[in-house]
Order: sequence, then structure tokens, then C-alpha cells
Amino acid sequence: MKHSILCAVACCALLGTAVAGGSVQAQTPAAASLPDFTGIVKTNAPAVVHVEAKYDGSRRTDRRMRGRGDMPDDPQAELFRRFFGMPMMPSPREQERTSLGSGFIISGDGYILTNNHVVEHADKVTVRLQDRRTLEAKVVGTDPTYDIALLKVDAGGTLPAVTIGDSSKLLPGQWVLAIGSPFGFDYTVTQGIVSAVGRNLGERDQAYTSFIQTDVPINRGNSGGPLFDLQGRVVGVNSQIYSNSGGYLGVAFSIPIDVAMNAVDQIKTKGYVSRGMLGVVVQPVDEDIVKTFDLESGAGAAVTDVTDDSGAAKAGIQPGDIILSYNGQPLQQSIDLPPLVGLTKPGSKVPVEILRNGKKQTLDVVIGEASRDEDAVSGHGGGAPAASGSKALGLEVESIDSDTRTQLGLKPGQGVVVSGITGPVAARQGLRAGDVILMVNQQRIGSVAAFEAATKGVKPGSTVLLLVRRGEQNSFIGLTVPDDK
Repeated sequence: MKHSILCAVACCALLGTAVAGGSVQAQTPAAASLPDFTGIVKTNAPAVVHVEAKYDGSRRTDRRMRGRGDMPDDPQAELFRRFFGMPMMPSPREQERTSLGSGFIISGDGYILTNNHVVEHADKVTVRLQDRRTLEAKVVGTDPTYDIALLKVDAGGTLPAVTIGDSSKLLPGQWVLAIGSPFGFDYTVTQGIVSAVGRNLGERDQAYTSFIQTDVPINRGNSGGPLFDLQGRVVGVNSQIYSNSGGYLGVAFSIPIDVAMNAVDQIKTKGYVSRGMLGVVVQPVDEDIVKTFDLESGAGAAVTDVTDDSGAAKAGIQPGDIILSYNGQPLQQSIDLPPLVGLTKPGSKVPVEILRNGKKQTLDVVIGEASRDEDAVSGHGGGAPAASGSKALGLEVESIDSDTRTQLGLKPGQGVVVSGITGPVAARQGLRAGDVILMVNQQRIGSVAAFEAATKGVKPGSTVLLLVRRGEQNSFIGLTVPDDK
């Protein structure tokens, strides 16, 4: 391996001699017409940041180690560390405590966008600016489903920010470039083309996201960085690579900026990200279905089940229906459906075209709200944070893992557990650690984010009604917040 590196250096030296000797032909017209990225880099590099997340081990979970663009056991990272002794490259032991990534400033007041998996469960997050300042960042909110995290720094002044583009207008073949910190090399620029748009990875990862696929070299440390178009506008957030080695193999995936900014806006305004729910289970329209139903093609999504009391059930969608389009968007395959539904605002009425018994018909469906991600970090909007409901009520809550939920006889996405009593309000009513809160004011609760949203901004003198399970018994308990007057 060492000989290969030396050979590469020698080859570069030989090429340099050839250029100096004038043996290279003049630049061809085709080469002269290639895009020049220098202006884009000069304008936008100051808005790109290096993100470092540190862990003390107490909050680490296996989710942070998932096989995405930042793989802690990347052999190429170890190669650079061993042969070049690079201080910015963590050793294998340090990698257990540090996550490196990229991010970009989306507004001058210090909001920064990155990937959730870069900062997930971190005990401390810092960002390094181009002027070498290092600032501690607050995690305002996250959404693991979209793999988005919103950070906030106080730089003592206005920061340079990127220009947000329109990812819906991207086409395969367009030039794009990335700026990030692969292997800890800050402000590395890589370029390529859009290989495909609307690339759905299905159940393998992020079923609600239609990715931008590119051949832009993305490696460990690029995650969370911006993807620019030729106008210097951010069109994507670099998120994943397809690799069996941990290094770049020619295929990279970016979250469309439209999806990312939708998540950012929701985190800022209401503290969490909500997604639409149609209420169906679908599968691909395979050859057997095409043959049995005498279809022209395998386009669409075959409905195998419908959730009771869902919008789909109330609108009359049935198992055996083929969904051909959703809200005017034709479905080429079944995995096209979840991203479209996810971006729909709950409560919206959406036309869904189906095929039933050889006849097409359109049904209007009122979209419900999908269960919120239990691992999301809840935000409190862009201004001053509202009073924490859990603090006002005098208790702390935590999400319930799947094993504990099964032991308690709870359904998936049901309940949060009281982890501690912090004030007199909950203590007076006899609440204690280990109690499970199922509902707040008749609203079902399945995550910490949902609990915080339901109790956000409780006013002095108001009473919050909790449905609490202790052992095998459920009971309603009212917590009245003291009136300060």
C-alpha cells in the first residue's frame, strides 16, 4: 500500500515535468467550455462549516453507527491516519467518541443545517468556520426520518449564508458540486453530475425521501454538507454513499433541499416535523399482478392492506386497488408513494387515482398524521423558547424502547415514561418515575417530542389532564400549574 502511494506521487511529478516541458496540447474548445466552479466556491465556502460531535458514552446508541456516508471503521481513514499522521483524523478509539461531518449556514443569525446522523445523541457539538473560529452549537431540533438536524450558533454578528435553490427543477446530467470536510480536510471541493432524481431507497433507508443521486465524490466527513448547482444555490444535503468498503464507489445520495427546508421550517415553528399518513400498505405491481389484472405495465402501487379509521379507509380505498397517482403525481413504482404522502400537510384533502376491476376512479382522501419519530430532538421555534411543559408540570419524560414497550403490553408508538420528578406539581399528585403517560388532554402521546408539543406553553392556573398507566391500571391524573398571582 505504501508503494502505491509513492507511485502516485511520482506519477504526478512526471506529469508536472511534461506540462512544464510544453508537451501538452493547447486546451481544446470542448475543455474550454467546461464549467468553472471557482466563483461558486469563493462565494459559498465561508458559509460551509466543519461539524464535530463528541460523545461521553452515556447516550450512545447503535443508530449512530449505521452504514451511511460517515463510517467509523473506514479503512481509507485509517490509511491516512497511519501514513500521514494527520491530527484531524481521529484514531479508531477516538472515533468511538467523535463524529465528524459538514454543515452550512442557512441564515445570518446562525442557523446551520446538517445531517441528524452527524450529531445524533451527541453530548457536545461544535462547528468550525472558515475563519478558524470554533463555536459551540445548540441542537435546536432533529428529524431522524429525514436525517436532518438544525443547529444554532452565536457568532456575535451576522454570518455569511448560502442561497437556497429549488431541487424540484434538477435534471439528470446537470453539473453539481459539493463542499465539505472528507477525512477532516476542510473546504474540499468535489464535482460531478446528477445521475438521477427521485431515487427512492425504499425500506432500506429513509422511505420518505426521494434522493438526488450523483457521482460527486462523497466520503466520511462530507455528510451534512451542501450540494450546489451551477448558479451557486444549494439544491441538496449530502447524506449517504453506496459502498461495501466505507469509501466512495461512484454513487452518492443527497437529500433534496426542498425536503430539508420543509423540515427546518417545521422545527422552527412548532418544534417537530409532522408527515402525512394515507393509511395503506402497498407493494410493487409485479408480473403476477400485471398478468392477473391484465395491466399494460407495472406502474403504480398495489394496496395490500388499509388501516382502520384512516383517511384511505374513509375514502373507500380497498385492498386490491392499484394506486396510479397521488395528488396528480403518477406513480412509476410503489416506493414513489411514501415521499409524496410524507410531504403532505396532515388534514389536507388529496385526490388519489386508483384502478379497481379494470376501471379508473379518483377518490378524495383526507390525509392523517404519521407517528412522530421517537428519537427526534424537539425544538421550540425561532424566537425565545416557550416554557417547557415538563418543567412546569414538575416531571421529566423519556421515550420507551421497543422491548420495554412489549413488556408493558403497549402498542408501537404508545406512551412515554416518567424518568424523574422535578417539581411539586407532579409530586403532589403522586406521580413517580416509571409511570407511563399515554395521553395529555385526550391527545395520544408516543414520543418525547409529542409530549413536549402537547404541554408546550402551559399557562399558570391551567390544568393538564394525563392518562397514566402504573402496573396494569390506567387512571386520569390532573396536574394544575400554580397561578403566580
